[in-house]
Amino acid sequence: MQKGTINVKTENIFPVIKKFLYSDHEIFLRELISNATDATEKLKAMVRSGKSEVELGDLSIRVVLDKEAKTIRIIDRGIGMTAEEVDKYINQIAFSSAEEFVEKFKDLDNTNIIGHFGLGFYSAFMVSKNVELFSKTYKKGAGTKAVKWECDGSPEYTLDEVASRDRGTEIVLHIADDSIEFLDENRILGILNKYCKFLPVEIVFGEETVFEDVEGSEDKDGKPETKEVKKPRIINNVQPLWKKTPSELKIEDYESFYRELYPMQFEKPLFHIHLNVDYPFNLTGILYFPKVKRNIEVQRDKIQLYSNQVFITDSVENIVPDFLTLLHGIIDSPDIPLNVSRSYLQSDHNVKKISNHISKKVADKLEELFKNDRPSFEEKWDDIKIFIEYGMLSDEKFAERATKFILFKDTEGKYFTSEEYQTHIKLNQTDKHDSQIILYANDAVAQFVYVEKAKERGYSVLMMDGVLDNHFIDMMERKLEKTRFVRVDAESIDKLIEKEESQISKLTEEQQNLLKPIFEKDLDSTIYSIQFESLSESEQAVLITQPEFMRRMKDMQAMGGGQYSFMGNLPDQYNVVINSNNPLIAALIDDQDETHKHTIAKQLVDLAKLSQNLLKGKDLADFIKRSMEIIH
Repeated sequence: MQKGTINVKTENIFPVIKKFLYSDHEIFLRELISNATDATEKLKAMVRSGKSEVELGDLSIRVVLDKEAKTIRIIDRGIGMTAEEVDKYINQIAFSSAEEFVEKFKDLDNTNIIGHFGLGFYSAFMVSKNVELFSKTYKKGAGTKAVKWECDGSPEYTLDEVASRDRGTEIVLHIADDSIEFLDENRILGILNKYCKFLPVEIVFGEETVFEDVEGSEDKDGKPETKEVKKPRIINNVQPLWKKTPSELKIEDYESFYRELYPMQFEKPLFHIHLNVDYPFNLTGILYFPKVKRNIEVQRDKIQLYSNQVFITDSVENIVPDFLTLLHGIIDSPDIPLNVSRSYLQSDHNVKKISNHISKKVADKLEELFKNDRPSFEEKWDDIKIFIEYGMLSDEKFAERATKFILFKDTEGKYFTSEEYQTHIKLNQTDKHDSQIILYANDAVAQFVYVEKAKERGYSVLMMDGVLDNHFIDMMERKLEKTRFVRVDAESIDKLIEKEESQISKLTEEQQNLLKPIFEKDLDSTIYSIQFESLSESEQAVLITQPEFMRRMKDMQAMGGGQYSFMGNLPDQYNVVINSNNPLIAALIDDQDETHKHTIAKQLVDLAKLSQNLLKGKDLADFIKRSMEIIH
């Protein structure tokens, strides 16, 4: 028997490791099974390359839980180790820099430490009071007997030869009293499903009951009778879809895999991208475009990051651009740098390259869909619009690519590219300053009257009712030369797109000054401003508009939170536009009954408020009562 002491100057390094090295203790199972998988894959590779003639046989990795004995065993039939290799890989490499680790981090309260310390074998001591390791190498000849290594978490260990056993490695964890949660079968099953679901070697844990047909037996309906059969429970799919060649897959395969990833996601994805890159880095995966909800925060944390089919994290903000976190799916890359516990991403130039490549692939896929099947792309537009706008707002390179497939949808349900729409409105919606005015509505019901009046003039109106449209409009105005976006209710119809010709007012300035106080009487001057405009006689007598700039800033402030806090709490501001050419306004000049004059003025203003959904509570009740009195 060999006894030894790990070369550290602290009495016990494992409490320090337990506190600092891993952010989540359940990681121990991922790490140990990953090591078993690596050992198995190495053996398979050696046999394939002709460097070993060993009979592979059953290569599954078994996880055995014994609640009574308080143990968890991880057993593989991989490459195994000799006594010399155990001494090298467990006693030396695994504990190299341990002293430095302890000295550097023992006084820190930090669970996210990045370092360069040895094997995932460390993780065994996070949940164990004692760890045994049995191993037998695949090699033949002298020095290849089975060995046992044991350590109780102190610097002392033992290493001894044992009776002959099967090839591979078995790790026995004697679970500590503060980690008994890991003796629960469902807890272990949950961890295995989370981290090992797509490992390339079969993982077996316990048994499951299945129903099989009984050959030669039928029930009264002629259907085969079934019986319950207990079979080894295989945790993982060793050939996940993203490892296969896209040309051999059908759309049904991708949809089935989506359901496997997200069993509670009942809607089908809109479409997918199959990533398969081997230069200048290795990257595979499948990204799905879901139907994006209005609350984009709900969408996040749906992309899973794997490294060689081992689950790492579903927080991929450092791997993909922010807007791509709205997608679902899997990314697998051994080239993404991780810290020692594989729980945290490290800053690296490869990460930026991978991020840029994924963004480009997404843009290429969208452009391909647009070019190859525009009708289908238009059908999906309402579901992917928020995603594309988010991408254009947050990623300049994506924004440049997206100009080829970004669409505008008008109130008639027709779709236009940016270039098509500018051509479409050029003749009718260019103002006297030679600027194109793009009219839009963000509430088809509330702004119905304004939209209809615009249509009567031959104007086109876009629907811009998305949660990001305010910011998107602002961005597009900066990109498009001599172009302004104006909400259809921001001005009276004659002022929305100013032409050279203008209406002549039928009221003198003196008459306007006489009427102004009558309309101002019951209005809050901090919110409403009176202005007279020379509109057509058919235009309604009083309109309420909201200035485009102030309304847009207020909407952005409501959505942007602290980003716009420097503007303070912006008040609501409206213009009460009095049409000086409307016959009802002209009649007020000649009305000698002051009470009646104020009643009509109040009624006209309230009608305008009602059209903008600004008349509520007592004001609405008073309006209804007054309307009944006028009719009577």
